[in-house]
Amino acid sequence: MSYTLPTPAVRPQAAPRTAYLITSGDLRESANTAGWAVQEETEAAVTRAFEELGWSVIRAFGVDPERGHGYIRSQRMGLEVFKSIPVDAPLVVAIANWQYSHHVLAGLRTHQGPILTTANFAPDWPGLVGLLGLNAGLTKMGKEYATIWSVDFTDDWFKEGIREWIQTGRITHDSSHVRALPALPASAEKELGEALAAELLADKAIIGVFDEGCMGMYNAIFDDELLNRIGIYKERLSQSALYAEMLEVTDAEADAAYDWLIDRGMTFRYGEDAATELTRDQVQWQLKMYIAALRISDDFGLDAVGIQYQQGLKDLVPASDLAEGILNSTDRPPVTSRDGRRVLHEGRAFPHFNEADEGVAVDALITHRVWRAMGLEPDTTLHDVRWGEEYDGRFVWSYEISGSVPASHLGGWDKAEGWRQGHVFFPAGGATINGVSKAGEVVLSRVFISEGILQVDIFRGSVVELPDVESQRRKEATNPEWPIAHVVLHGQTRDQFMARHKANHVQLVYAPDAETADRALIAKAAMFDGLGVKVNLVGDVAVPERTA
Repeated sequence: MSYTLPTPAVRPQAAPRTAYLITSGDLRESANTAGWAVQEETEAAVTRAFEELGWSVIRAFGVDPERGHGYIRSQRMGLEVFKSIPVDAPLVVAIANWQYSHHVLAGLRTHQGPILTTANFAPDWPGLVGLLGLNAGLTKMGKEYATIWSVDFTDDWFKEGIREWIQTGRITHDSSHVRALPALPASAEKELGEALAAELLADKAIIGVFDEGCMGMYNAIFDDELLNRIGIYKERLSQSALYAEMLEVTDAEADAAYDWLIDRGMTFRYGEDAATELTRDQVQWQLKMYIAALRISDDFGLDAVGIQYQQGLKDLVPASDLAEGILNSTDRPPVTSRDGRRVLHEGRAFPHFNEADEGVAVDALITHRVWRAMGLEPDTTLHDVRWGEEYDGRFVWSYEISGSVPASHLGGWDKAEGWRQGHVFFPAGGATINGVSKAGEVVLSRVFISEGILQVDIFRGSVVELPDVESQRRKEATNPEWPIAHVVLHGQTRDQFMARHKANHVQLVYAPDAETADRALIAKAAMFDGLGVKVNLVGDVAVPERTA
């Protein structure tokens, strides 16, 4: 008997002194077309940098004239594009937007040539955010890559990085600001962290994940085998169930939550055109989502929950951000069980991990337990590492997230405004929790997967107050409808942070003063260490070492 044997695709041969260029896009075509002009500028600038060094750059696929952009827009398209790339060719992934990493990860996983990820460092279409997400995914899969970024791609640092890559396949970055957690001396904080770790390992926690992975963040999916070792288990949920539960929430219940917010001083910027402006009906649906999420969490006995709104739910209901920020607030509208007999998690924030980022879920659980045990306000949020610039002799980051900051971070509900989400990313609208984060001392961190294990980077920073004019300039340069935190990191530069950080997100929690922040950081590090998570201290961190 004879068989017809498949014939593998024949890859072209790599040309000398030639790099191939690809880029990954969004799943939302409105975002792809809106960001395409900036992507073209980025690719042209990167190409010029290579040409100045005597290299050629070949774009591995063309621009679709009907769609009006040249992004890889699906995993299948990514697989097809990689068939035209020599398997051992130098490969550049150029990013000027938020991108869905899973579009290109399959091809990158099996590519045998050197890989370079590069991005613009811009406020409006911030490729640096997509870059950090992609880098974290490559780190998780154990794939070697080099990375670099630039404001305009003409600075000497960027050019020298490209030169190093074409010569060696690597780019060297300064990592002197990172050290392993030392053996901690005996202290109340160390004892607390270790006791909380033992409690979690014994009693276990459950995180609820709505539609895991649907936002394309491979780096944000944590395998059960890794989570279970630290006492955390997953309940996989469907966003269709969340929508169904929203339909069961009465208008009277949503009205009561709305009145609570208004009584606390929150304001909303309403208009009449629902396509581009915020309406009361949009907010009503968001409050029903808040109530529904808490009730489903109660059904499954969850300790934290993550909604992955931007795929699926975006076609049904307004944005999840208002609900998410309320959940992460200690001071929030009360929600009763369906039978009306219990107030759910009364007087407590209920940890929500935005965009169902499971690194944030782990971090939020540990933070909430440590901060509450220390008598501190445990309200947490993740921020996108959005952008930053020098101001008054310091590099000040602009951290933002799409509206889901707890009001306590802004100074209270009376400092919060609800603005309509942008229609490009949020067609059904919905309110943000908008404002400027209050000045104060913060502990920042990121849980990620590297070398096949869970690791956490922990560091310190300060949220600073900028003049109103500068704060407004930064908001207008990014997304004025989103809340912003002006962050100065302790002991790490912009480029040290960018080279090291393994996520597009960073977790932030306040402490009342610097001394308390340092003590809480020790307790948090001790808890992670007690769970068996590898702890890395980043920047200037006041952790004493045990003496012999």
